[in-house]
Amino acid sequence: MAALLIGFGNQGRGDDGLGPVFAERIEKLAPKGLAIDIDYQLTVDHAPMVAEADLVIFADAEIGAAGSFSFTEVKAEGAVGMGSHELSPQAVMTLAKTLYGREPPAYVLGISGWDYGEVKEGLSAEAEAHLEAAETFFVDWYASREPAANA
Repeated sequence: MAALLIGFGNQGRGDDGLGPVFAERIEKLAPKGLAIDIDYQLTVDHAPMVAEADLVIFADAEIGAAGSFSFTEVKAEGAVGMGSHELSPQAVMTLAKTLYGREPPAYVLGISGWDYGEVKEGLSAEAEAHLEAAETFFVDWYASREPAANA
């Protein structure tokens, strides 16, 4: 697998669903060499997928970001907290490295959300605008990667 995009979040909690909605939109564009996984949360089951990839992007909602989105590199950490059912991107990377000996380059795309309070589906108008900006950035960034990453 050349590249893997994991969009995660709770689509029943308003803007917390930004990660899955982002992944669905990118999936419709069908970028060459990009596998897409959409999930409610990150779990230990993501570690083998991450270990097989040459590049990983975790897409999630972000609270309190300075702009429409953030894009930061993420690496395995020595000791990370591992809850019973939900993991951070760092914890998934740590599992991939520890269990499979692989730590591909990885990034977190945090998309700024606004409305997380109620149990409801759909994004706020603010989140929709941030989603558009994140999608434009990602499409351009992914297209600019080395040809091997897009194979």
